[in-house]
Amino acid sequence: MKPLRKIVILGSTGSIGQSTLRVCAALPEHFKVMGLAAANRFEPLIEQARKFGVKTIAVADIEAARKAAERAPDLTVWSGPEGIERMAAIEGIDTVLCALVGMAGLRPVLAALERGTDVALATKEVLVAAGGRVTALARRTGAHLLPVDSEHSAIFQCLQGQSMERVRRLVLTASGGPFANRPDIDFETVTVAEALNHPRWNMGKKVTVDSATLMNKGLEIMEAHWLFDIPLDRIDVLIHPESIVHSMVEFIDGSMLAQMSPPDMRYAIQYALTWPDRLDGGLPTLDLAKASPLHFSAPDPARFPGLSLARSAAATGGTLPAVLNAANEEAVALFLAGRIPFAGIWRTVETVMDRHHSLPDPELEAILEADRWARTAVRETVNSR
Repeated sequence: MKPLRKIVILGSTGSIGQSTLRVCAALPEHFKVMGLAAANRFEPLIEQARKFGVKTIAVADIEAARKAAERAPDLTVWSGPEGIERMAAIEGIDTVLCALVGMAGLRPVLAALERGTDVALATKEVLVAAGGRVTALARRTGAHLLPVDSEHSAIFQCLQGQSMERVRRLVLTASGGPFANRPDIDFETVTVAEALNHPRWNMGKKVTVDSATLMNKGLEIMEAHWLFDIPLDRIDVLIHPESIVHSMVEFIDGSMLAQMSPPDMRYAIQYALTWPDRLDGGLPTLDLAKASPLHFSAPDPARFPGLSLARSAAATGGTLPAVLNAANEEAVALFLAGRIPFAGIWRTVETVMDRHHSLPDPELEAILEADRWARTAVRETVNSR
């Protein structure tokens, strides 16, 4: 790889962003952080900028951006969603890593791809809502979409040097969150603390709840469909509580390749940033003797309807995936606020999906309008109960 790769990190104050900075700090001769952006947490953003010698930051929240500019007059502060987009489109950047939450990542990713800049993508909602437009733009400009989700990184690694014509199916693994191995759990009484008690991964609240409902795996099915240009019926899911095998590829001769590592996002992040090369970033090696035994089982769709809802949205296409994604974001927020029960998340999503009339082959504004409509529909649905 080149001696120095210039990086912009969108969502640098979140768990993925912090892990990305740890990767960059471990390989200072290979990476130079040129820009950082966050939604509103300006104080840790300023600390990160000073630690890594970054001169320009972006804050999506206007008031938080104003406070950041007052607090750090030595830094250039860009504000609002437009500031985030501007950060993503900086000239001379090799890779933009997007770890923004939800649809906030869509326009910045498009801005980076429009410039021909490679995007390391951790924000799965970007491909869920607008996979066709995003992948078409990447093909047009020659930019690479590099997966940061551990599951898609695993598949990406297994496919290196392979033709998709040789692939029979992709198998996404899921930790199952805290409830997959608890058949006696009453989803109506699950508390926020229980849902956030992930046994393997340290993630943000929204992603952790998605893992508990398995909605994250439904979203990842759609993401894999767009990333690897493979039909939805050739993407399967297995529960793997140990989170050692991050995903697998089955080839037409019956052979299967799997990628394994300890459950730490730095492996996937580092590969996205160093691809097509590999570097020693000082990450711990996997001791299979201590990690074993490894278990695999099929998910129960009756207990976790999010998987079926996501497959249905993906099969319909158009604006329905954006509706599913937005409805899920809003429903998770309501659960975290104590407004609806855990099982109310997928019930609310299903109700909103049933109300939507999907538009085929939507333009960007239609996708964004579907997103806005779904968020309003969730609030109307919950308030009417």
